[in-house]
Amino acid sequence: MEQVNLSGKTAVVTGAGRGIGRAIARSLAQHGATVIAAARTESQVKTVAEEINQSGGIAYSYPFNLANESEILSLFAFLEKKTDKLDILVNNAGIGLFGQMHEFSTEDLQTLLDVNIRGTYLCCREGLRRMIPNKSGYIINISSVVGFRGYPNQSAYTASKHAVVGMTKSLAVEAQPHNIRASLIHPGGVDTDLVRSARPDLDPAILIQPEDIAYTVMYLLSLSERCAVDEIYIRRRGSKPF
Repeated sequence: MEQVNLSGKTAVVTGAGRGIGRAIARSLAQHGATVIAAARTESQVKTVAEEINQSGGIAYSYPFNLANESEILSLFAFLEKKTDKLDILVNNAGIGLFGQMHEFSTEDLQTLLDVNIRGTYLCCREGLRRMIPNKSGYIINISSVVGFRGYPNQSAYTASKHAVVGMTKSLAVEAQPHNIRASLIHPGGVDTDLVRSARPDLDPAILIQPEDIAYTVMYLLSLSERCAVDEIYIRRRGSKPF
C-alpha cells in the first residue's frame, strides 16, 4: 500500500473510544490527520485523544450520544470551531442488541434503529453539508458481515446494518457529482466487546484485530481519486466465504 500522507486533513471518527474506532482514530493521526474523536463515553474518548496528542499527533475529544440529533449537530459545530473543513468522516459508532425475534422488545428495536440507522444517517448528512462546498471528501461507513448475511439471534441488529448498506449505496451516487466518495467496510469477527457479546462461542485468538480494520481504512484513503471502492468484506480466516 502506498504511504498515506494526511497532513492538512481533518477527520471525524465516531465510536472512537475503543475497539475499531480507537484504532482508526490513532491510525489517521499517525498519518498526519487532525482527528475529532467522538464517542459516548467521555473518559474513553478523552483517553484516545490524549494518546494521540502525547504521540505527536493532533486530536480533540468530543463525547456525544449518536441517538440524540442535537448532540450530533453539536459535534459538527465543534468541528467547525476547530477547523474550516471536513475531509474524512468515519461512521463507526453503533450498538448491538441481540435476541430471538419473537422475544425481542419493541424498545430495544427502537434503540437499535435510533443509533445504528438514524444516527449514522444524520452524521452522513452533516458530513455532506460540510464536504459539498469544498467539492471533496470521503465518507467511510463501518457496517458488518450481517449487512448481507443473516445470523440467529441478530435479526434486529442485522436489519440495522442492512439499512446502513442501502444508505451508503445511495449516498455514493448522490455524493459522486460533488467529488465525494463513500465506501462500506464489512468486518466479520473483530476482537471487540460487541463481537464477544454476540458470539461468545468464538475463540478470541482467531478474531480479526481492530488494527486490521484501521489498515483497511488507510488502504481506501491511499487510492487515487480515479478509484471508487463501493464495499470491502473482511472475514476472519477460516470462516465461511461469500
